[in-house]
This record gives sequence, structure tokens and C-alpha cells, in this order.
Amino acid sequence: MDAGADERRRALRRLRWRLRGAVLWPTFAVVTVLEMLLLHWLPLAGERTHVVPALLLAGCLNIIAVALLGGLGGIALRRRRPDLPKVVADDYAGTAALVLVAIVFVAVGLAHRPEVVARRAAFAEQSLAVRRWVQANGDSFERAHVDAATTLRVDRDLYRTCVPGRDPRRWLCLFVHTDASPPVVRRDPNHESNVSWNPRGGFR
Repeated sequence: MDAGADERRRALRRLRWRLRGAVLWPTFAVVTVLEMLLLHWLPLAGERTHVVPALLLAGCLNIIAVALLGGLGGIALRRRRPDLPKVVADDYAGTAALVLVAIVFVAVGLAHRPEVVARRAAFAEQSLAVRRWVQANGDSFERAHVDAATTLRVDRDLYRTCVPGRDPRRWLCLFVHTDASPPVVRRDPNHESNVSWNPRGGFR
């Protein structure tokens, strides 16, 4: 009878440890999805990270964190808590590593946020300057199709915006310098579209 009770207690103890050591991978899934959304709306670089690259980046960094920091952290934790089973110590350390990666994402994203806001403001300024220039200097076709313009960021404060022309091979292209107020707009003698400058896209 006593042996059966001891066995039940041991079974309950093992179950309790398993449950306590089963936090890592559910946390991994939840944190990775949250980080994907975070990277999309609060990017580490550029203006926005698309969902799929954000998911891949978050997933890869989380796996590396669990493998490296989780493993080393588990060893350090077992030295302080010899009573912890290895699987539980690794689980705790891996979960802490995931939280650390998330904190780093938030910190870097917040630090980069002013740059994102400045870029979006500069884009809005150049877009407005292009519209005003086209309304004042463009022909009727260009004025009617200014909403189809594409913009390529050439340098920090330099944009190239092209408006479709009557001839599909000849666009009205303008260089816009946003380091002045109001932005300075100059016609580009090259009528090739932004696609010819950057076939991979990346403009808007």
C-alpha cells in the first residue's frame, strides 16, 4: 500500500515537472507571432518589414537564442538549482532567452522609430511637391495620371518620382530634394521609368 502511494507521489511529481518544463515551445510560437507583428509595425531598419521576412527573422533569431542562450542558461541555472531536472532548467532558460529577444526587438524598434517617422514625413513632402509641380508644369495626361506615379528613394534626402506619359516609354521624372523647405523639384532629362533604374522594385 505504501509502495503504491509512493509510486503515485513520484508519478505526480514527474507530471508536475513535465508541466513546468513544457512552457518553452508554446511560448516560442506565441512570441514569434507577436514579434512578427512587432517587426512589421515597428521595424528595426527601413520603414516597414513585410510579414513573411519578419516571421523568418523572428523565428530564426528565436531558435538561435533558445539553442545558445537557453543551453548555457540551463547549465548555469542547474548549478544554482541542482534539484531542477535538466529539461526543466533548459525550458526556463530558453523561455527567458525568448523574452530577452523580444525586449531587444522592442528597444531597437523604438530607437529606430524617429527615423521611420522622418522618412514618412519626407515622402509625404516630396509627394506633395511633385503634385504641385505637375499641376503647374505637366500636360493634361500627366496631370490626370499623377496618382500612378512611382517614387524611388535615391539617397537620404533625394527622391526620384516618375509620372506616366502618353508614350509608355517616356515618363515625366523628377528629382526631389527634401533637405530644403519647401522641397526642391528638378526635371530629370532621363525619361526612363523607375523600373529601369531598379528592376527589383522597392519603390512606391
